[in-house]
Amino acid sequence: MKNFKRVVEDFVCGNCGEKVAGDGYTDHCPKCLWGKHVDKEIPGDRAAECKQLMEPIKTIYQKDVFRIVYRCQGCRHEFVVKTGENDNRDLLIKLSAE
Repeated sequence: MKNFKRVVEDFVCGNCGEKVAGDGYTDHCPKCLWGKHVDKEIPGDRAAECKQLMEPIKTIYQKDVFRIVYRCQGCRHEFVVKTGENDNRDLLIKLSAE
């Protein structure tokens, strides 16, 4: 993605408390799939003012890849992110059926 800013950060999930080791592309918890609204325009920019939790509301499965659709609990903005290798596959499948 153009202008992507890779930011390596470890974090504790604000939803389930899981300790997550970031790799510079990690933007959500692999256990519960929740994230935090930190980026505004460019992934990695950390310019969002909201900073609220992002709820995974559904997944989309296309071309053998899952994507997570999020809704921010603060500003209600919806957006789509890529999944990671270690993401909870059972939960990804469950969200695809909802």
